[in-house]
Amino acid sequence: MMDKNVQGMIDFVRNSPTAFHAVDSVQKMLSGFIPLREGERWHLEPGGKYYVTRNRSSLIAFVLPKGDLEAFQLVASHSDSPTFKIKENAEITVQDRYIQLDTERYGGMIISSWFDRPLSVAGRVLVRRNEQIETCLVDLDRDMVIIPNVAIHMNRDINNGYKYNPAADVFPLWGSKDAAGTFRTQIAEAAGVQADNVLGCDLYLYNRVPGTVWGVKQEYFSAPRLDDLECVYSSVQALLMADVPERHANVCCVFDNEEVGSTTKQGADSSFLYDVLHRILLSLGYHTEQYYTVIASSFMLSADNAHAVHPNHPEFSDPVNKVFMNGGIVVKFNANQKYTTDAVSEAVFHSICRKAGVPVQHYANRSDMPGGGTLGNIAGSHVSVNTLDIGLAQLAMHSCYETAGVLDIGYMIDGMRAFYGTEIRMGEDGKYTE
Repeated sequence: MMDKNVQGMIDFVRNSPTAFHAVDSVQKMLSGFIPLREGERWHLEPGGKYYVTRNRSSLIAFVLPKGDLEAFQLVASHSDSPTFKIKENAEITVQDRYIQLDTERYGGMIISSWFDRPLSVAGRVLVRRNEQIETCLVDLDRDMVIIPNVAIHMNRDINNGYKYNPAADVFPLWGSKDAAGTFRTQIAEAAGVQADNVLGCDLYLYNRVPGTVWGVKQEYFSAPRLDDLECVYSSVQALLMADVPERHANVCCVFDNEEVGSTTKQGADSSFLYDVLHRILLSLGYHTEQYYTVIASSFMLSADNAHAVHPNHPEFSDPVNKVFMNGGIVVKFNANQKYTTDAVSEAVFHSICRKAGVPVQHYANRSDMPGGGTLGNIAGSHVSVNTLDIGLAQLAMHSCYETAGVLDIGYMIDGMRAFYGTEIRMGEDGKYTE
């Protein structure tokens, strides 16, 4: 029988082909939480559960304490993954025989992993309906396109480090010449309107191959978009499972656009987190000075996956700070502050995990191989709190189909739940109390 956490994760990924759908999936999980709107006044109550979205692709959910709010304990992850975005004028006619879709890369994907597999189209559409402009999510939800490889007979260098050209090699095949003019009508049909009522689109390709558990002991699972939906799913589950806190607010943040730098109105480099935390305190009757005292006592987990030792290339990992799938939560370090972990945040999290019986691993990039960053230090530039970078070990990060360990989802949920359930008080001298 499949582990319930893995089954839940695979279902979550299947229902979340884009960042918009991921946030919609999270909203459906937040049973009993009251939705808020940024454009309306908030009326919050102690012990209440709320969430707010921005751009329908980022979300912040929070549970207020029963008593005075003395700190925020936050977990932050991201809803987006590398993919191909479909351009506004989508159809390309080739040799009067084929119809392709015009795309551009979103984020740093492994391009070769997208070839010769069934793909579909999903995203959001702005439509005119009843004299109003409405947003609706669309998912064609069937095998619609494939990006075909060139046969090795025509490209003898394909196995010798071929360099893909995103303006030539990766356009997906939509159909024959008879398919001309059908892309927009297909999208309109999915949105439930006529084609001339489609006013704007944010549409992406996504991998249709379903998630699966595999291995002799069924110890691994693979699925699209594990980076970073695995951390999104874990953080939401932990928030739902944690008890209502006594003196701190539990906050779950899901930001969009991490894969392209976070510099959007809904990214970690926006005002979204600051705005929400500030408004929480104002709604509860706190003044601005108290906002800064609460922030000084707060703590954040920046949750984004980490690179497991690759079985074919263990030399790519650090000699000792290396991690493995099913080995537990990964704490990530970087001297140049790509990750936010320092001795203080490490010590606090280790203490929490030790009490909860959750295994912890340590990761650092090999010293001559700079790795990618994440959203912890970006969000911290707007809301400066003690922060730790964590993740789960996986293979093939930024592939169209990624691999992780079945045990690690449970470890992450348990560790995050323990974090939410611990009353942390950070002192300026680096001391903390539980």
